[in-house]
Amino acid sequence: MKPAELFNLTGRRAVVIGGTGELCGTMAEGLAGAGAHVILVGRDAAKAEKRMAAITAAGGKVGFEPCEVTSRGELESLAHRVGKVDILVNGAGVNSATPFIEIEEEEMDRIIAINLKSVMVSCQIFGARMLASGGGSIINLGSMSGLIPLSRVFTYSATKAAVHNLSKNLAREWATHGVRVNTLVPGFFPAEQNRKVLTPERIVSIIGHTPMKRFGEARELIGATLLLASDAGSFITGTEIVVDGGFAAMSI
Repeated sequence: MKPAELFNLTGRRAVVIGGTGELCGTMAEGLAGAGAHVILVGRDAAKAEKRMAAITAAGGKVGFEPCEVTSRGELESLAHRVGKVDILVNGAGVNSATPFIEIEEEEMDRIIAINLKSVMVSCQIFGARMLASGGGSIINLGSMSGLIPLSRVFTYSATKAAVHNLSKNLAREWATHGVRVNTLVPGFFPAEQNRKVLTPERIVSIIGHTPMKRFGEARELIGATLLLASDAGSFITGTEIVVDGGFAAMSI
């Protein structure tokens, strides 16, 4: 098989939860560019329209499905509407820089519901359909804070560590059934959910700890996305693909 054929997603359907956001929206563009019919899932119709226009202009196939991903009922309805799914990207996320002692239960519950519960439930719902149809690829969005402790994002870090663990567990459970489950781990990519914690001091610290001396650009997640989604990654499951400019390789 030629290299281009390995990454070809023509005829496959990809559901991108969080696809109206900056990072997952760009990943969705990459999937569509490889031939997949992409379904953007989110709550912001205006952002969806803008992303859909970009994908359509590039010749891709795309649709939008509004969904409150913390609701099992809405996720089940979503799965029913879109039918067979070959690729699932779980990228919905929310963050907060509240000092630990000051975190209130409402904030804690909201972050856990969006970052962890929605991933577990969508993996149940779409994973069951993939098992029934004979295979698929699930890409869960992790975080550097899910691998190593990072300051100031306590609940977010706890949920992402759980997502990393869940992905490995599911990969082991479904490995002989054709369903691959992996975690894509972005390093520091400025996006809506983290801009409020990127203070000038924190930016200096991050860049100083990143060997490439810069933030990542959303388009730099496309390669890893296509690897995990396509036949090029057919023997990859239960792993973490880190795209971080060397951040995790730095110690002192």
